[in-house]
Amino acid sequence: MEYIPTIREFIVENFLFGDGGQVSNDTNFFEKGIIDSTGILELVSYIEETYNITIEDEDLVPENFSSLNTLSAFLQKKQLVNSPN
Repeated sequence: MEYIPTIREFIVENFLFGDGGQVSNDTNFFEKGIIDSTGILELVSYIEETYNITIEDEDLVPENFSSLNTLSAFLQKKQLVNSPN
């Protein structure tokens, strides 16, 4: 599943107020001040509702949420773990 386009759209609309020019797939959300701790909670809520994926507290680490690429890789792994065989 491709996560980046819909998550990018959510971030641009909710945190950058429509100005997505500064967000590449590798842009670090925390270093650039795009998302803070409250923003992560909003993003997690969006992801859980949109993709029907439960994100556990231990998943809330910068390595999983620092950019579109890291977030997409995390969600792909999460989906594989939770998919029925």
